[in-house]
Amino acid sequence: IRNLNKINERELELGLAGSGASWHKEFKESAWVYCGGLPYDLTEGDVVCVFSQYGEIVNVNLIRDKGTGKSKGFCFLCYEDQRSTILAVDNLNGFKILGRTIRVDHVKDYKAPKEHGDEDEVTRKIRAEGCAPTLVLEIESDEEEEEAEEAKKKSK
Repeated sequence: IRNLNKINERELELGLAGSGASWHKEFKESAWVYCGGLPYDLTEGDVVCVFSQYGEIVNVNLIRDKGTGKSKGFCFLCYEDQRSTILAVDNLNGFKILGRTIRVDHVKDYKAPKEHGDEDEVTRKIRAEGCAPTLVLEIESDEEEEEAEEAKKKSK
């Protein structure tokens, strides 16, 4: 935790924060974050409450004991926007929750658990397509563009 904080401070001193030279660049293809050291009684909802201040969360995988169903104290979560991972890692790594210091770090290649029996539609879609959004550029035809311009003129 201290080492990551030192790296972040050094980047700020050198003016590298937010640039392509940042250590975060290595994780630009993943919107997944690891959260360790969590209090054992936190639920997925609690994790979302804490981490959603840095972006929209689309998936939380709180790791639980298979026998008891109790939390093991760590989870993986996926943000809608990869840039949110940088904010979460920089601001929540070393943060205390209920007296426990948590560790937050990027996950380069998240591998989803093998069990798929009771997953919902959203989770199936995330598993199939990945978590980070893909950019879709909408190209309007000339006809649609002309209709939009005419509508603007009529509204004036």
